[in-house]
Amino acid sequence: MGERVAEAADIQGNGPSPARRWLLRAASLVAGAPLLAGLLNGPAAPPASAAEEPSGSRTVDVSLNTFSPSAPVKGDTLTISGTVTNKSKQTVTGSHVDLRVGPPLSNRSSIDEAASRTGFRPGSDPGVLDDSYTVKLPPLGAGISEDFTIAVPVDKLGLDDEGVYQVGVSLSGQTQSQRGDRVLGIERTFLPWQPEAVEKKTQLTYLWPLISSAHLSAETGSDDQQTPVFANDDLAAELAPGGRLERMVSLGKELPVTWVIDPDLLATVDAMTRNYRVKEGTGEVAGRNQAVAEQWLSALEKAVEGRKVVALPFADPDLASLAHRGKDVSGSLRHLQPATAVAETTVETILHVKPSTDFAWPVEGAIDPSIVDVATSAGAHKVIARSDSLRDDLSYTPTAARPIGGGRTAIVSDASLSTAFQGDMAQAESSTLAVQRFLAQSLALTQQVPDKQRSIVVAPQRMPSAAQAQTMATAMAGLSSQRWTEPLDLIAAAAVKPDADATTRVPRSSDYPDRLRKRELPVQAFHDMKTTQETLDNFKVILTAAYRVVTPFGNAISREMSASWRGDPAAAAGYRTDVLDDLKGLTTEVQLIEKSDLTLSGRSATIPVTVQNKLLQGVDNLVLHLESTKPTRLKLNDGKAVAKQPVKINGGHSQSVKFTASANANGPVPMTAQLFTADGRPYGRPMTFTVKVSEITPTVMLVLAGGVLLLVLAGIRMYTQRKRAAEREAAEESEAGTETGNGDPVALDGPVQDPDPGQPSDPTPDTGPESGDPSGTGEKVDR
Repeated sequence: MGERVAEAADIQGNGPSPARRWLLRAASLVAGAPLLAGLLNGPAAPPASAAEEPSGSRTVDVSLNTFSPSAPVKGDTLTISGTVTNKSKQTVTGSHVDLRVGPPLSNRSSIDEAASRTGFRPGSDPGVLDDSYTVKLPPLGAGISEDFTIAVPVDKLGLDDEGVYQVGVSLSGQTQSQRGDRVLGIERTFLPWQPEAVEKKTQLTYLWPLISSAHLSAETGSDDQQTPVFANDDLAAELAPGGRLERMVSLGKELPVTWVIDPDLLATVDAMTRNYRVKEGTGEVAGRNQAVAEQWLSALEKAVEGRKVVALPFADPDLASLAHRGKDVSGSLRHLQPATAVAETTVETILHVKPSTDFAWPVEGAIDPSIVDVATSAGAHKVIARSDSLRDDLSYTPTAARPIGGGRTAIVSDASLSTAFQGDMAQAESSTLAVQRFLAQSLALTQQVPDKQRSIVVAPQRMPSAAQAQTMATAMAGLSSQRWTEPLDLIAAAAVKPDADATTRVPRSSDYPDRLRKRELPVQAFHDMKTTQETLDNFKVILTAAYRVVTPFGNAISREMSASWRGDPAAAAGYRTDVLDDLKGLTTEVQLIEKSDLTLSGRSATIPVTVQNKLLQGVDNLVLHLESTKPTRLKLNDGKAVAKQPVKINGGHSQSVKFTASANANGPVPMTAQLFTADGRPYGRPMTFTVKVSEITPTVMLVLAGGVLLLVLAGIRMYTQRKRAAEREAAEESEAGTETGNGDPVALDGPVQDPDPGQPSDPTPDTGPESGDPSGTGEKVDR
């Protein structure tokens, strides 16, 4: 590049012009940049595409999209269709698709080993069946795909003995770098061959779980119907046609399965059939999927009619989390018994069938002694375990049911069959391979001990996707001819006579898988639940219609310990926080109204404290305590430091509670008002205020002194007047006695005169003589 730039500059003249010199320097820098980068970063790596380009028998990807029939019989034609895709950057020429059928596989382990192989293995993979069934394809350019279909009469497959045959579909051809006809891609699957029914069929129990995550919040409307409030409206998509739960019901109704139902799901969908609200941002909107909910419930009721139904404890509690993290937090296990009790009622009320509540199902069937203890503490006697937890050292798969002590039974599901449909089943190839492997395993299991009938249980993942449900149904349909299996419900499977050689030892706690333990609810989750439960217990005792609060919040606490939270700790913590916040918000609707400081003049007064109830229901069993922190200065209710008054308030009202107070000395007195429940537990926050005591003010003293002085002066005046009147009477009597001698009247010369007629100017007396009669009304007499 530098030379070309230099040549362009030289055209302008014979010598190196300034422009040419500048261009030469720029070109050298550009040309030297890669070299500098190489020196700084080391040798350049080859392009990723070149390093990862497929080669050999991985050059072409072969996918099998259909395999029909999945379990053929004599006279059938096996049809296999699929797609081949060139994963390399070179064109594949001379390509053709071949069918390979090998001899029967000897046991279940050989099936697993064959399924795990990748690439073509000449010593292990069978040879081409017949050139007449080869499908030739046009050249495959880089990244190009071609579909193919192979149809072969079953009679031409060489299926001599009954058993599981390995089937391979390969693409052969050549590329520029891989000359000669060779296998460039292969996919394997299995063909179960059992054209006639066996004498001892395996009794197969397939669990069909209807479980979902939590959708209902603890919040309800303030109306009489207590309109439920949903955290979201995601459940509607699961219930709608094509949704996960809709597919489970539509497919399950045609299958011989045992329904395993979380009653919380039923209660949630039932709530959706009526008016409901959905949280949206900081507000709420009206829910609009009543019709979807009604249709799903109706379909489910018809599907389970006459069928066996197992009800898990309400909200499907995480038994392992309770056993490992929750049992050390007081009160955590108290929820299991009510969760089991409400499970039976819920299912029977909504679906009109009586369920069995005698089964517990720990996550993935992993158990240890503590999990078994917790699982059966609520009354269940049977625990659904899995064979990769409770292992058997046998050459065959034993019957599922077995005693584990204490009158308890472990129902050990088969791990391989139970995990057959995990992963992405939306891809046709994944679904097809899973179905064929499941059928192959079930036939190999039956052939382990042909003369011994056994009972096998399949417990799939708790919440299968719609595609997983469809794949499970396809596999179950492959067993519908009942040539080597026959259906059995879970209740009957639990009663089957156990295999004497099967292990009954529950694994130790140290054997519990770390990958599952890491996903358990933390200890803090159970502390949060305890706080919420204590708040609810403290709140419900004051309510006159406690059920309006206890039911939604009690159910919410059950949902907080659901197994569905595994793998989503943030959402679990958020749900717990929302529940507690909603409950606290209700409790604050009953509270003390803040008071301003008071001034108390005189020796006694009344102190009012107002309690407000904003709830729609009345409150009772509350006691208001008012405490004087300085009882020597201000005492309450007959000389007490703490006065108590019962409180009962109707919904939406307030009540003023009055306390009498008596003052002994001047000064401020801090007061504390606190509500208590009838059993003595504080309710709400305390409220403080100050009473300023002013017992006897100067003005009051002056008024009192003036009043006393007036009374004294009035008394002196009355006493003086009475004394003078008495003296006059005595003088008159003495004067009359002198004139008559012995006191008899004597006639004098001249007319008789009043001895003391008095003077016109003398005043009339204020009072008459003291009377012993009662004083008049309002009269006050000093004695």
